[in-house]
Amino acid sequence: MSEIPGDLRYTKTHEWVRVLPDGLVEVGITDHAQHALGDLVFVEVPEAGRKVAARDPLAVVESVKAASDVYSPLAGEVMAVNGGLASEPERINREPYASGWIARLRPSDAAALSSLLSAADYGKVLEAEGE
Repeated sequence: MSEIPGDLRYTKTHEWVRVLPDGLVEVGITDHAQHALGDLVFVEVPEAGRKVAARDPLAVVESVKAASDVYSPLAGEVMAVNGGLASEPERINREPYASGWIARLRPSDAAALSSLLSAADYGKVLEAEGE
């Protein structure tokens, strides 16, 4: 069973969101997603300053099995990226909810966070997928 921290919000496409004290949100892929992909060998992070719409491709993660888009859970502006993933993409495999974060966004509408899944609801998505 995949780890699903209770303090995060989730998407049906397996991204997670953490609200930071400064109002930015940190985005990454879930434990389930990194397990499904396998050993990551490359991560293409977005450029800081880029504006994204909700559900737009935000980043690309590539494993020995496949490449997959990471979608922006919210509309906003990319304020920071995890540059360490360029030389160490396996951080996402080791710590998907910590040093494996991909980008930090300034949401256009903070209220949109309420449209994301709770940990319990995300768990139901995984159950429906047979996890």
